[in-house]
Amino acid sequence: MSARKMHVDELDIDVALVRRLLSAQFPEWADLSIRPVRSSGSDNAMFRLGDDLAVRLPRRVGRTVESLEKECVWLPRLAPSLPLAVPVPLAMGAPDDGYPCGWAVYRWLEGETATVTNIADSRQAAEDLADFLAALQGIDTTGAPSTGEHNFFRGVPLARRDERVRSAIASLSGELDVRAVTAAWEAALEAPDWDGPRLLIHGDLSDGNLLAHRGRLSGVIDWGGIAAADPACDFMVAWSFLDRGARDRFRATLQIDDATWARARGWALSVALIALPYYRTTNPVRVAVSWRRVGEVLADPAPGRELRDHAVERPRSPIEIDPVDEQRG
Repeated sequence: MSARKMHVDELDIDVALVRRLLSAQFPEWADLSIRPVRSSGSDNAMFRLGDDLAVRLPRRVGRTVESLEKECVWLPRLAPSLPLAVPVPLAMGAPDDGYPCGWAVYRWLEGETATVTNIADSRQAAEDLADFLAALQGIDTTGAPSTGEHNFFRGVPLARRDERVRSAIASLSGELDVRAVTAAWEAALEAPDWDGPRLLIHGDLSDGNLLAHRGRLSGVIDWGGIAAADPACDFMVAWSFLDRGARDRFRATLQIDDATWARARGWALSVALIALPYYRTTNPVRVAVSWRRVGEVLADPAPGRELRDHAVERPRSPIEIDPVDEQRG
């Protein structure tokens, strides 16, 4: 069975390929069961290996490979300092005949994709997220990469995303309130750029990359976007995962200033808007999550902006996600 393709330049990846790579490079694991993990992740294909391991393979040649290699270096350094679990890389595989990229074997991280239905207390989740980010941002950034193609330019000044965001808004003109969305985006652009020290960011902190266990947040996965940058990028999780009350608790716990909060709102909006036309026909989970995020942003305007009466015109409903096998790549 092949991993579902989402990109025109995506590699052919299936169970047979994974078995062949393991047999050639890690024969001690080659006889374990292999099954694809259904995922809305767009960077890596994931396969469950036995009961305790997972294999992740970049879907495309290029930046995703560098991101995977970066994870294998940084995750062992980060894990002891973080209050939520992160994936543990066990081995890095090399390119081989029929597959041109590096790939990796990880210990399987127990938990289910965190959703509004399996988190018992959203305000507790907000505090857990805030504690996690405070710990991440307190880690020494010596040797950490700056933002760039390797982390999808997460954490750059928002103005660098302006052209792509406006293009996305134009392409969605029949599906959303262009005036409201444009006003929300321009409000974010007005916020001052970050002038503090570069802090570690996850880079893609959203509901698809959060795990839950027994009703509480338990882990954070998919660290390909890690870099030292503006922390506002990670605060976008407030609109992708938290409701209004929990969002207020999250902000208060981290004591986020108005300018950083405005940039965070811009990150949440821009990531959602850019994803919508790209994944329109290939990733329904990502599309549904993005519509929900746009709605949350418009329902929670920046200070001084009255956008509450505007709504995304496209109807949306809560997303039901398989609790185990919907971890992202």
